[in-house]
Amino acid sequence: MPKIALWIITISNDQSINDIATRLSEEGLTVKEILEEIGCITGSADEVTAERLKRVKGVVDIAPDMHIDVGPPGSEETW
Repeated sequence: MPKIALWIITISNDQSINDIATRLSEEGLTVKEILEEIGCITGSADEVTAERLKRVKGVVDIAPDMHIDVGPPGSEETW
């Protein structure tokens, strides 16, 4: 069974972000958030689907979403 991962998709600003989100969903992305202010869409899909999503018109980049923890205030260690 393919492993599902979280992705951050950067989109171009020459099209409606909602239209691009709809196309991504039709191609297999489970859309989590549409971040219109920064031109990104987050969602989950397997790696094969993520590769296919790169060909959707309006997609500029797809990168894995990573958990980042800056730690408590005054902590020496981050990540």
